[in-house]
Amino acid sequence: MVSVGLLATLKAKPGKEAAVEEFLTGALPIVEGEPDTVAWFAIRMDPSTYGIFDVFPGEPGRQAHLNGEVAAALMARAPELFDGAPDIAQLDILASKLPAS
Repeated sequence: MVSVGLLATLKAKPGKEAAVEEFLTGALPIVEGEPDTVAWFAIRMDPSTYGIFDVFPGEPGRQAHLNGEVAAALMARAPELFDGAPDIAQLDILASKLPAS
């Protein structure tokens, strides 16, 4: 069961789209090591807008993710890769369907 999530929206700087995609796909092995990150998606919304959507069983898992390695790398590389700061929204999950574990 998940109760909270995050939605980060990221706008790539012109010409940095491939680097953003490489960063996002490279983050997957790190996230796989986070036990409270139940589901994690790196998405492309249009040619230069990307996102990360992830869900957690509770606030401790979300905070662990926000204080983790991927978030630190995202903020460190933001000036290089993104047009503006990442927009990170903290969400409450109202309903979900996840595969049985």
